[in-house]
Amino acid sequence: MPLKQNKFKYIDTRDVVLLPQTTGIYCFKRGVDFLYIGKALNIKERIKNHIQQPTFKDTIFIPETEKIGFIATGSEIEALIFEANLIKKYQPKYNQQWKDGKNYYFVAITKEQWPRVFITHQTELQESGIKNQELRQKTSPNSLFPIPNSKFIGPFIDGNSLKQTLRILRKIFPFRTCNKLPKKACLYKDLNLCPAPCQKKCVNPCRSTNFDTKKSYAKNIKNLMAILNGKKNSVIKNLQKEMAQASQQQNFEKAKELRDQIFALENVFSHSHVLKETEGVKLLANPKCKEFNSLQELQKLLGLKTKIKRIEGYDVSNIQGQQATGSMVVFESGKPNKNEYRKFKIKITGKPNDTAMLKEVISRRLKHKEWPMPQVMLIDGGKGQLNAILKIKNQKLKIKNANQKLKIEEIKVISLAKRKNELFVENQEKPVLLKNLSQETANLILQIRDEAHRFAITYHKTLRSKNFIK
Repeated sequence: MPLKQNKFKYIDTRDVVLLPQTTGIYCFKRGVDFLYIGKALNIKERIKNHIQQPTFKDTIFIPETEKIGFIATGSEIEALIFEANLIKKYQPKYNQQWKDGKNYYFVAITKEQWPRVFITHQTELQESGIKNQELRQKTSPNSLFPIPNSKFIGPFIDGNSLKQTLRILRKIFPFRTCNKLPKKACLYKDLNLCPAPCQKKCVNPCRSTNFDTKKSYAKNIKNLMAILNGKKNSVIKNLQKEMAQASQQQNFEKAKELRDQIFALENVFSHSHVLKETEGVKLLANPKCKEFNSLQELQKLLGLKTKIKRIEGYDVSNIQGQQATGSMVVFESGKPNKNEYRKFKIKITGKPNDTAMLKEVISRRLKHKEWPMPQVMLIDGGKGQLNAILKIKNQKLKIKNANQKLKIEEIKVISLAKRKNELFVENQEKPVLLKNLSQETANLILQIRDEAHRFAITYHKTLRSKNFIK
């Protein structure tokens, strides 16, 4: 959504009830002058908070306000990016008055052969006359001190949301963050978060990314900058053109990588959760806000009679069946409870079989009568994996435990297929697309899936490193 296509829609200050209850940007204006621009998870509730529960800052600009404007983005990342672009374009009076080195952030991109990306405070510090070497000594990968000869994108007000956004975008467009290229690749290369320019002279560079040359890495950085400048659609169109060209040239491997990039980019803008609840109103904590109550929506979707208090997520990790591990993560009341996490060292041997490994993990988990039973089990996979786990569940139905408030037959099993983010539900023929659910519910499901994956791969790497040492 280019900025020029997103003009504010305005209402009178007395018509707050007409505001949409969606994620987006809002502004307070007097005549043609912008007084204040902000972002919110829920535009209507955030502006109501400004007016009905004003802070000291609110009491200064609200009496001057003649009209309120809004732009519904539907995407939290777009709200973050467009807030920065609009503040930079319109220079709102009160945003500028409250600007200081602690509140405003910029994304800095160095002008090197292999540019690095980091977050910094005000760009004026580059004029301070500090020598490059001194700056390099003070600057860390996520430094708040910029270095000369860098490009800056911003200003961003919400530093935490900006960090989360960069973490998400880095999965799609890997980039370097280290101050100095190391002699050997670090963990970020294994996680596909960095193209490992330090290894470009190696015989066998990282094959899991498409950034083996300075030219392709420069294109990667260019796409990242364009997105942070609010030009997501143009990036997607260019990637689609490249994918079509690669397909025509029968370079199907490159076409597949570009397709996956496009899908991931569209998906994160639709579902990624980067704004804090305190950005506007604590929506999930308010039982009256059913539209945003993910647990209530999930309960209704799954046809459960009882409230969802505990959800368990499962995944496996291995390389060709070696050092295979399984994970169980636990979310209680929609939040992770790491004290309840469990890890499994897979015992089956032979050819790699993720479905068989998942069956082993679930079977072993259900033998633990002392562990509280969940209302929902979420596994990584499609309908085949779901049916396999249901067989295990049916085999365990005779297990009884007086200490368990929940019987095994009352557990609802669901699975999430990565390709289209299809949610397969026990006893439901057709899958549910996450994009058709509320943003909060989709985010919760994705968070559980990703956390299970992270926990499994972390344990897998631990076992690999121990085996290597031996």
